[in-house]
Amino acid sequence: MYDKSLLLDILDDILTATKKVRSRSKDIKSSDDFLEDEQSLILLDSICMQLIAIGQGVKDIDKLTNKKLFVNYATVPWRNIAGIRDILSHNYFNLNAETVFGILGENIDNLITILEKIKEDSNDNSTI
Repeated sequence: MYDKSLLLDILDDILTATKKVRSRSKDIKSSDDFLEDEQSLILLDSICMQLIAIGQGVKDIDKLTNKKLFVNYATVPWRNIAGIRDILSHNYFNLNAETVFGILGENIDNLITILEKIKEDSNDNSTI
């Protein structure tokens, strides 16, 4: 068994970061929007930092739960989310705005929904 309180704390952190990404990217309509000016680049940096935090949180939960929690929520590409953290952290100078834009469009709302479901299930079910 694992520390449910720690799990819930990490889930809260991931949810907060994911909602920041959604909020900060709401006006981004294409990858070119990240490249318009210095403010746009700062926004890209900010979003990337949150994506790194999300990926690290996913890794932390996977470790905490001995890789047993996320298999119950297979509609989310957890391994890819954790991998984004590695790509952004280790290849930052090769950052591609198109890649980040693709991540935003495809996954953020679904990730929030599933994270909220995991949190609800964790609060309701002593076996999670």
